[in-house]
Amino acid sequence: MRISRAMVMITAALLITAVGCTKQVTGTAESDPSKPPLSVSKDGYGIVAGFDNAPAKIEIYTEPQCNHCADLQADFGDQLAYYIGVGQLEVTYRPMTFLDDKTGGYSGQVSNALFLATEKTGTPEVKATGTEFQRFVEGVWAHQRPGGDPPTANELQDMAKKAGMPDAVAQNIKAGGSAVNVKAMDDANFEFLYEIDNVDMGTPTVYDLAKGEKLDIFDNDWLNKLIQS
Repeated sequence: MRISRAMVMITAALLITAVGCTKQVTGTAESDPSKPPLSVSKDGYGIVAGFDNAPAKIEIYTEPQCNHCADLQADFGDQLAYYIGVGQLEVTYRPMTFLDDKTGGYSGQVSNALFLATEKTGTPEVKATGTEFQRFVEGVWAHQRPGGDPPTANELQDMAKKAGMPDAVAQNIKAGGSAVNVKAMDDANFEFLYEIDNVDMGTPTVYDLAKGEKLDIFDNDWLNKLIQS
């Protein structure tokens, strides 16, 4: 049974589109099936990067101002991107905002930007890939300012471009707009995390969906072991 957030408090310790020369292509652009897809989870509060048939599937609970989450990306971000890209791993990111002192603060704005990155946009429509999204996450967490000002719209656009995202997607991130109900997202992801571990609910938490267990990310080889198993 889901547990209401009001029942528990978290203490955070630190956190050539192909157009030929003589032929015009019309219709809606399709995602390249050879590239890992990017989508929103069925419940609406997670971001799924990778192929659905990937043998390993994990959830990452992460807070945009959590410096330990930044450490996870610094240490394992490249490996995550690689395994997503070769089809061995599907990652569902579940953002949380418990370090914000108000709704829609730093962490809420970053979380919304992550969901903006999943949207189709442009003419013809284009979409970011799962690998590009992972690179975007790495960039955003690498430029953390915990307790300070959130990244600006221009900074988020630049990070999206550096991650390899299409210009239209980067522009969509810059333009802003509401892509997710941040409070509902935080409440839902809090409850999911509570079900995983109602004692140590810190971030980052990495959860193996196949085995139904929390992974030991303090083991420097945890990701390789996951893939090999």
